Amino acid sequence: VVVSSRGTSGRLVVWCGGLWTCAGQRSDPRWHVAAPWVGGHVRCVSLCRAVWGGAEGMRTLEEEMKFLERVDDTRFRVHVGFVPNMRVTGTFYANKKLETLLFDELRAYSQRGNHGGGFLPAVKQLANVAALPGVVGESIALPDVHSGYGFAIGNVAAFDTTDPASVVSPGGVGFDINCGVRLLRTNLHLKDLEPVQEQLAQSLFDHIPVGVGSQGIIPTSAANLESALEMGMDWSLREGYSWAEDKEHCEEYGRMLNADPTKVSARAKKRGLPQMGTLGAGNHYAEIQAVEEIFDTHAARKMGIEREGQICVMIHSGSRGLGHQVATDALTSMERAMARDNIVTNDRQLACARIQSQEGKDYLDAMACAANYAWVNRSSMTFLCRQAFAKMFNSTPDDLDMHVVYDVSHNIAKFEEHMVDGKLKTLLVHRKGSTRAFPPHHPLIPVDYQFTGQPVLIGGTMGTCSYVLTGTERGMQQTFGSTCHGAGRSCSRHSSRSKLDFQEVLDRLKTKGISIRVASPKLVMEEAPESYKDVSAVVDTCHEAGISKKAVKLRPVAVIKG
Repeated sequence: VVVSSRGTSGRLVVWCGGLWTCAGQRSDPRWHVAAPWVGGHVRCVSLCRAVWGGAEGMRTLEEEMKFLERVDDTRFRVHVGFVPNMRVTGTFYANKKLETLLFDELRAYSQRGNHGGGFLPAVKQLANVAALPGVVGESIALPDVHSGYGFAIGNVAAFDTTDPASVVSPGGVGFDINCGVRLLRTNLHLKDLEPVQEQLAQSLFDHIPVGVGSQGIIPTSAANLESALEMGMDWSLREGYSWAEDKEHCEEYGRMLNADPTKVSARAKKRGLPQMGTLGAGNHYAEIQAVEEIFDTHAARKMGIEREGQICVMIHSGSRGLGHQVATDALTSMERAMARDNIVTNDRQLACARIQSQEGKDYLDAMACAANYAWVNRSSMTFLCRQAFAKMFNSTPDDLDMHVVYDVSHNIAKFEEHMVDGKLKTLLVHRKGSTRAFPPHHPLIPVDYQFTGQPVLIGGTMGTCSYVLTGTERGMQQTFGSTCHGAGRSCSRHSSRSKLDFQEVLDRLKTKGISIRVASPKLVMEEAPESYKDVSAVVDTCHEAGISKKAVKLRPVAVIKG
């Protein structure tokens, strides 16, 4: 690499020697603007605002907006050319309120020329995914989309398994593999809870280990961990932590069959061993909720939800340190695979490998283990939650009707069949911060929900409502059977901590009648409603777009956080 400051007003210009290190495009050697040498890599000032624009090629916001077209009241199209090398178009879902956040992000990016530490707006990340080898249909962003690692959080993309160039990318799954949500119903009513609300919140907090580095109380040996990674919820059932019918109401029936524990590193297993049955920290929670509104009586009854005020429990957690390590290990091996197979991307956070390569297969097998671990983790916390309720109400979980309504994953890649250009194809669908939402009569959803569509669990923010949706046929046609997963952050955790006051947030929750137990006070500010988009606006956008349908609205009564 030859470095010069020719014609750049003090900026470095790098001769790429035949490779666009920034845009990820093989081309004639050209001079290109780059930031100083960092960590052995030349890092771009921007994602080549104009591929052939030379040193001063950054586009203004007005120029960027020419590539974005509003299709209808809920959708925007991202046209080819928004970033280099796009193979398909992009689509993001946003109403008038939500679009402002995305465009403000893009405006700030354009004004600063991406001198902000490599941060990319979610819309740019969406388009970069549209440039990956083997991608089909469109790169899709749901209304809760926000910037993430590689893929935006809220991004869905599918890759044709018959195309030998198609890739799998850990950035399209995320570090918390199979982070997801489980909903339990009960036959309790809000009036039953009111006399013991604080005691029940404390009991739940005492039963479920929470916080960063928390260790579980579910006894797990190394041999048991191996079995759990392979068997998923079948292990939970065998060990007595799950009811036989629980897995029937779980995505993939709580077990990915391609799981191979030999593909999971010793370090990942070491991190996962003590954390079975733990909530963790961040946006994870266990929440006691009351039914506030029923939109679809038929669907709600199929779920066992029949009246306003009915008490439910929502558990949001994932694969903890084990899943994080699986993703970290895969990124290292995939960077080597990219160099070997000559795979070039717009963003090195989109490290990937051919689906049929050894690295691709190894990652998918290890990812399946982490997904199984997450289902076991939520099953273990379900067991602990049932024990807490049984103790408080001097009853049994069965008598309290504490059945699983459904369990969905938010971060996963799975082989599924979808129609593409009029042909049925097997695709590897990446869902990162998005939820599977299959329609009525789909063969992969339980018999109970064949006439309603798959339940979709949408967790709100601390102190705001959550929703249960159902999948639709339009979702299958437009989003590979996917919808939103939550509210989606509107500002960073650091920004939340600097702007919000701990006691003020607690007082607001108390005013709403919400009990809270939290291991770390700073998390109260990070997870306050002000840190997120309006979950109702997100859900309404999906409902209006027809990619999912509102069934039930739940409000928080007690919140347990790390």
